Amino acid sequence: MVADTYVKICGLRTPEAVAAAVDAGADAVGFVFAPGGPRTVSATLARSLGEAVPAGVETVGVFRNQPIGEVIETARAAAVTTVQLHGDEPLADIRMLEGAGFRTLRAFSADAYSALPADEKAGWETGRILLDAVEPGAGVTFDASAIQAQPPRGFWLLAGGLTPANVGTLIATLRPNGVDVSSGVESSRGVKDIGLIRDFVHAAKM
Repeated sequence: MVADTYVKICGLRTPEAVAAAVDAGADAVGFVFAPGGPRTVSATLARSLGEAVPAGVETVGVFRNQPIGEVIETARAAAVTTVQLHGDEPLADIRMLEGAGFRTLRAFSADAYSALPADEKAGWETGRILLDAVEPGAGVTFDASAIQAQPPRGFWLLAGGLTPANVGTLIATLRPNGVDVSSGVESSRGVKDIGLIRDFVHAAKM
């Protein structure tokens, strides 16, 4: 493990949780705009929370299978620096977001990524990707043997079932550029635990 491991704390909804992530040394904080989940926030709330985030920390808006025009409009209203697409969005949507001035992340389930043809993988690997479990935010790990055998060639984040207790071992084993956590730092579904946020960032960067 190295101190420059990129750490994103996602699904934040309160000033206290945002402050805990920033103070612990997280590289990014995430706000969920995909509808229907326990962590979903409005653009207005995300903008307010993001005002306390220093310039060196990314603010990430997470979307899932929403119209790209709506994504851009919401991301601008929330004043996030980065957009993460967590559904079946095409590479063209990533290019549109980049053209609109956002940094990007594209999330895949690990199984879906492993099943991609080599030429499609090469297209996605020119940007930043995130490999997750089949059900994002559920705190479920996945079989990472295929990823271990053939990891992405570009910048990639590991997500899915990460906790302060296991993140160090998984970083050492899989060697991602960074990690992303949501449910693994919660006391109950959708409720962040300040102590777990601090413990997670420390474990990932120690």
